[in-house]
Amino acid sequence: MKSKSEFKITKWDEKTYQEISADQKMTKASVEFSFTGDIEGSASTEWLMYYPSAGHGDPSKSHAEYLGFIRIEGKMNGKSGSFVIEDKGTFVEGTAKSSLHIVANSGTDGFKGIKGSGRFNASHTTSSFDGTEETGGSHARQKPDSHQHARASS
Repeated sequence: MKSKSEFKITKWDEKTYQEISADQKMTKASVEFSFTGDIEGSASTEWLMYYPSAGHGDPSKSHAEYLGFIRIEGKMNGKSGSFVIEDKGTFVEGTAKSSLHIVANSGTDGFKGIKGSGRFNASHTTSSFDGTEETGGSHARQKPDSHQHARASS
């Protein structure tokens, strides 16, 4: 079964907690997302970021390494609950790329036992997710699409 969902960032609050040099810094970003469509729900994350090159004020020229945990809460394919994804990635010249892994035993309610991994790519204009997840014998594969869409099949 395929499902399609749009998502958008509803909050981005990034603060520098350590200035290393004129071009290097460490920040913490608190971010929230909303999902509509076949996947209904929300997500929140705390990312810790290290900028070896902050781009001298131009985000399209900055470089960052980041890691964090994303908690997704909602409904998908008739199941409701939440789960946590470990996210490790890079931001280079306006594009974020992540490796994702669902944290073991993080699923609640309909997502108990969920497992999986994937990749995430995002820029200011498009986002895509490519990954696999399994819950209680069902299997879904999410494929990338542009303009902040995600597709899943089970």
